[in-house]
Amino acid sequence: MSNVSETIVAVATAPGRGGVGVVRLSGTRAREIALQVVGERTLSPRTVHFARFTDRQGQVIDEGLVVWFPAPHSFTGEEVVELQGHGGPVILDLLVETCVHHGARPAQAGEFSQRAFLNDKMDLTQAEAIADLIDAGTRASARAALHSLQGVFSREVNTLVEQLIALRIYVEAAIDFPEEEIDFLSEGGVADDLQALITQARTVLASAEQGRLVREGLTLVIAGRPNAGKSSLMNALAGYDAAIVTEVAGTTRDVLREAIQLDGMPLNLIDTAGLRDSPDRIEQEGIRRAFAEIRKADRLLVVVDSADFPEDLDNLPALLPQSQQQLDDLDLPITRVLNKADVSGMAAGASPDYRDTFVISAATGAGLPDLRAHLKHAAGYQGAEQGRFSARRRHITALQQALAALDNGRRQLLGHAAGELLAEDLRAAQQALEEITGAFTADDLLGRIFSSFCIGK
Repeated sequence: MSNVSETIVAVATAPGRGGVGVVRLSGTRAREIALQVVGERTLSPRTVHFARFTDRQGQVIDEGLVVWFPAPHSFTGEEVVELQGHGGPVILDLLVETCVHHGARPAQAGEFSQRAFLNDKMDLTQAEAIADLIDAGTRASARAALHSLQGVFSREVNTLVEQLIALRIYVEAAIDFPEEEIDFLSEGGVADDLQALITQARTVLASAEQGRLVREGLTLVIAGRPNAGKSSLMNALAGYDAAIVTEVAGTTRDVLREAIQLDGMPLNLIDTAGLRDSPDRIEQEGIRRAFAEIRKADRLLVVVDSADFPEDLDNLPALLPQSQQQLDDLDLPITRVLNKADVSGMAAGASPDYRDTFVISAATGAGLPDLRAHLKHAAGYQGAEQGRFSARRRHITALQQALAALDNGRRQLLGHAAGELLAEDLRAAQQALEEITGAFTADDLLGRIFSSFCIGK
């Protein structure tokens, strides 16, 4: 963690040239440093002032606007000043250098958002949503990231935590005060509250999984023999010529990547070299890279020439002839695509005989609607409107850990009436949930217990 007592500076606008460029200062000396750049003058809070920006020798660098945001009413919760000038890289670099000369330090990546989080201006999911909003590749992902930034996801998690704390208080009371002859654990209310909490957590997890899909999409690797039509399929799914297509075997020798979307779901397509035994060292490297991408994929699209229809479509080594050991280590869902239906005469569409198998023609587009629908269904995508907020893999993992702890606690309660074990599972679930927002601390629970129970007798 960086030294938060230092005043930091950085260019806040995107790299490159533009009409306007912004240099941002944050820290206790932000206003003092800014005044040395714009000259001693009066700055009114949250008021735009025209100023000339000077370097360390007093030479004018640029002219523009300066805005001062006093603490704590700023993005970071600290003193913040923005210098808004012309968007030339040289000008902005000179402004940053001048601020550094007067005592600021160049900010680290994400340090402004980090300070906003440390100063309780936002929680961790909101801080992450800033990056998601900037990196959004679709309208749906931008909308979901904005909802997270506005606290939609945080409120869902915090509601779960509030319910969980209330349940923990009940359980802790039953354990710590047995002389009161109140057996909370034997009451049906505890089991009912726990089940309601589990149901709500599953609902949040389902929404988070949709949010992750809207944000990250599905990584799909296209693999198969040379000349099976992998690059043609990639072009057909992308809707334009993203890959070179020829009749020469081994045309694709390196990994090709293309980002598209299916009804709002990002789809990261990866075309790979044809898999075969080849003496060509360049082609061998392409094949090695192909298997490296296959191991990282969410799903594998195995393309087969339908004119050479194999007898056993479940025999993966026959479909992807190469290292048997590499195929044995493969553990990911597979969709088989029988291409060139326009040549073989096979009926396009989902295969009635094989699961997750589709007959298509990448050249004519026959069968592609069924394949697209299958990919969305396989990913669990329910439409852009279901992605109510942006979520990341760590959020999914934390929710899964919380659910696992709650399910285990329910088994301990119903099967053994083990209050101590239930209490430990509830504690683990709360810790997992609070890791999502960055609010994890044991003292919070102690404060709630002392404030809601009169135990000072």
